[in-house]
Amino acid sequence: MGVMLMSILVGLVVLILSYVVIRLFTFIRWYKKIKKVLSHFPGPKPHWLFGNALQIGCFHDFVCRNHEEYVEKQNAKAYTFWLFINRPILQLTHPDTIKVLMKSNAPKAKSGAGYLFVLPWLGDSLLVSDGPKWERNRRLLTPGFHFSVLNGYFKVYNDVADTLLEKFASSCKDGKYIEIFKLASLATLDTLLQCSLSYKGNVQLVGENHPYVKAVKRLVTLVLARALNIFLYNPILFRLSSTGREFYKLCDFVHQFSEDIIAKRRKELANNQDSEKKKQLDFLDILLTATDDNGNGLTNEEIRNEVDTFMFAGHDTTASALSWSMYSLGKHKDIQEKVYKEVREVVGDKQYIDSDDISKMKYLSMFVKEVLRCHSPVPTVSRMIKEPCVVEGVEFPEGSIFDLSMFDVHHNSHVWPEPWEFKPERFEEDKHHEMDPYSFVPFSAGPRNCIGQAFAQHEEKVLIARIVNRFEISLDPDHKVEHFMEVVMRAKNGIMVNFKERS
Repeated sequence: MGVMLMSILVGLVVLILSYVVIRLFTFIRWYKKIKKVLSHFPGPKPHWLFGNALQIGCFHDFVCRNHEEYVEKQNAKAYTFWLFINRPILQLTHPDTIKVLMKSNAPKAKSGAGYLFVLPWLGDSLLVSDGPKWERNRRLLTPGFHFSVLNGYFKVYNDVADTLLEKFASSCKDGKYIEIFKLASLATLDTLLQCSLSYKGNVQLVGENHPYVKAVKRLVTLVLARALNIFLYNPILFRLSSTGREFYKLCDFVHQFSEDIIAKRRKELANNQDSEKKKQLDFLDILLTATDDNGNGLTNEEIRNEVDTFMFAGHDTTASALSWSMYSLGKHKDIQEKVYKEVREVVGDKQYIDSDDISKMKYLSMFVKEVLRCHSPVPTVSRMIKEPCVVEGVEFPEGSIFDLSMFDVHHNSHVWPEPWEFKPERFEEDKHHEMDPYSFVPFSAGPRNCIGQAFAQHEEKVLIARIVNRFEISLDPDHKVEHFMEVVMRAKNGIMVNFKERS
């Protein structure tokens, strides 16, 4: 018996050692190959084990240093860095390189930290899925963003604006400056809840004490906290940590919130098949009634994942764009005056702004595009290739990860003259047609572009037009505003703004 047990143990040890040796051999072979591939591109020198992780510190500063050294000085269209010994990344910084990935249907880097961290919350949604599942769900979701559906949301945009403007008026009496991002974020989340779920919970009035708002905000914070702590990258260690336990508890809460509304709406549709025709369709209506070529619809879990993704991807990104719009208007009073004059010419004293009004505001459209270029709400997205890919004449193997850097492309002086200057005129129609379409990619581009970009721009334009038509916008001269990359582009210490009623 003892001999048999010893034989089993020896066999297990040999098996484990064999596995380790094979894995080590495979890793070394991969490491040598990818290191040779990356040697064709510049980048900060990595540590043999930690890569550039110890150099990163503040990710925003790290990106800015690399931008100056490799993009500006060396005119590199891509540079490389290593998060750890097993995580090399090629940062794409020029239209010529990002178009290679954006034109393809390469999936998001699901095994990369950023997307992996939100999987328990958002599931295998449009944000991270790939292959046949992504193609099917993209087709099913696309009708929800058709112009006929989006035009019905303008009433919501205006209702949300009514509340937001009153908050500005009451908060800015006697020349007081207020931080804009939190109010903008509540407004955009209010919009999304109404347009996606027809949920009217007075989100802006209740504020961050609203249970769902509090949960979503906290989830974003916990995702960021995990990203900044390498010890929490491991799923098991994360789940055992206090951060992980709180994260999963909040995931359960937001999932239940969405599921309750989904179940209630399914019941309503079952009891009254024509109910959706009697009101403005929302995003949930589209998802519940969508069917594929085989007549199969989305499951409750798939619908929940897409709704949660819509909330996550749509509210802070648009809040970022709106906040930087207020900053740009306050900083450039001449541009603010041009936007104001155009709004007055189109709508006069009319409060409600519709899609026809927005289509006539050409300068506002140019202004919004320049905001998105200068202050890209989503600084970067990742892609993992499933087949070999050639970038700048160099072939990358399957599994390579690329960061498509909107920040680098939009501030590349070899692409944009005077990239740090704010000039809406860059987007005049005659000039815009001459641009490489991949030089301006705030919503990504190609088959995996942002499905909600028209929705976001409509919302932002209505809010800006309503705000400018009522208020004169000024910045606090004693408050320094600095970019700071998180999940979205934010201001390091906020943006302090005053809204003064126009006479």
